[in-house]
Parts: sequence; C-alpha cells; structure tokens
Amino acid sequence: MSLMDISKIFSLLQPKDEDEDNEQSQALNDAVGRDDVALLSELLSQESYRRSVNSRSGWGVPVTPLRTAAALGHLRCLELLLENGAEIDSLDVKAQTPLFTAVSGKHLDCVVALLKAGADPNGSQYNNCSPVLTAAREGDADVLRELLRFGAELDVRSKVPDWASNASACRGPLYISAVYGHLDCFKLLLLHGANPNYNCTDRKMLARIKQPKTVLEVCLRYGCGVEYIQLLIDFGADVYLPTLIIDKTTKQNEALALLLKERVCPKTLMSQTRLVIRRSIPSLNKEAAVESLDIPLILRNYLKHETSELI
Repeated sequence: MSLMDISKIFSLLQPKDEDEDNEQSQALNDAVGRDDVALLSELLSQESYRRSVNSRSGWGVPVTPLRTAAALGHLRCLELLLENGAEIDSLDVKAQTPLFTAVSGKHLDCVVALLKAGADPNGSQYNNCSPVLTAAREGDADVLRELLRFGAELDVRSKVPDWASNASACRGPLYISAVYGHLDCFKLLLLHGANPNYNCTDRKMLARIKQPKTVLEVCLRYGCGVEYIQLLIDFGADVYLPTLIIDKTTKQNEALALLLKERVCPKTLMSQTRLVIRRSIPSLNKEAAVESLDIPLILRNYLKHETSELI
C-alpha cells in the first residue's frame, strides 16, 4: 500500500468542519436506523438534509446514512438515499463500501439494488478483502451469483503489501469456499470461469513463496470431500500439479483414489470437448454466454455441467 493510499484511509478518520455537530446527518442516520421510511422521505424533501446525505455521523466510527442502510438491510431507505444523491461507493474508515457491508450482512435485496445502481462489485481497492471473498467465506451463493453477474473479479485475492506476502495471500475464492465447506459457492465460481488451477503467479509473490498450493492440493489436505475433487477434474484442473504426501493422517482416501485414477485414465472425448468449448467462451458472464448458444438444450445443459455424459 502506498503512502497515498494510507493517507486516504487516515483522511477518513479526520472530522471535517461541516460534519461536526451535523444535526441533519445524524437525523438522517437515526431515521435509517429505525427503518422509518416516511420520516426519511420527509427529511430528504428538504434541501438542507439532501446536502447532508453523504455526511458521516454517529458515535465512535462515523458512517453515512447509505452505509447504515446497507449494513442493516433497510432496502427502501437505501433506495431513497440513492434517489437523493447518496454516493454509492463511499468508504468508511475501514475502506469498506456500502456494497461490502451489505454482502457481509447477507442482505441480498440491498446487494442487488446497489449493483443495479452502479456499485463496484469488487468493492474498494483500499480494502484487503472484497465482496466476492466475503460471500465465498460466508457461503452465500445467492449474493455471490449477483456479484459475478455484475462482473466481479473471479480469481481475486486478498490485497496485502509485498513485504507482508505469505501463503494465505495466495488464496482466492475457490480456496475459501472449499476450506469453509461451501460446495454450492465452489461450483458456482467454477461455472463462471474461475481458474481450477488457481495459485499465485505474481512474480513478486513467487519470490517469497516458491510453491503456492493449488486448489486441488488444498482440497486434499483439508479433507474437502470427493465432490470437490470431481468438480475440479471436470472443470479441467491439472491433476499432475498437486504434490501428494500420503501418510497416516490422510483423510482423503476416496478423493485421493479418484485423483490417482484420473492420472492414468484419459478424459472422454465429450469431456474434453466441453472443456475446449467452455475455455473459448469469454470469462465475463460465462453462464449467460453458454445460455445464448444456438444449440440443443441438452447440450447447453451439458456445458453447464447439468447433464451427464450419457446423453
């Protein structure tokens, strides 16, 4: 993080003259906190309150009314604030956007409203985490689906300074959804084009971490189950990448057997064809692209991994 980045974060901590004792801002936040849509609408009908719509107030960590609405999941208040000029990607002192707080609170309707209004699906560049990483960790497939539909980065990783790089910084949404046991999020990420061989390929990172773990290896070591291994195989993961260390603590007998079998048995022609077709489709909104293909429904379903090879 550069000095400029740090300065921007700390500037958010400094009270501004116009925000001190700002009764209008506090009144807006109070109305949002009580989910009092009628009162909020009445306040915003007045010019003085509309001018304070992006001001921060509150005890401890001051926040904007939009951030409050997103954190509490008060949809109608959130929509009213957006209609009256609320800054959609305003940051709090943790560099979290309203979208990030809505994702953290699992408020799907607020997430959708913010995305439709133009919120950045990747959150803030100044925050170490991201909405996608948060949704993957929490196992919220519905929120994750909306983020991906609006173009969120699939293979994002936590942002840390180069000097603080470590193995955990290599772990993206696939890692996280597997380790936390969220199979539906894991498959959703793969369907949208997440790299099944994901590891850190950044040169600066590799200078510190010579052998970052692949997703396959992480799934084996964490005992994620045969379903995860099968999905990675189906989506084209390189089965020769993991370093297999078999000892008495190995929990993955079935999954390990599946991986070893895949190493000696070639993929079927249909499976290889599916991989080639999916790889030729742009990653952005891959699911919609598959759905739009002018091919029989059964083949579209096969490309979406909804149909067996025995068709």
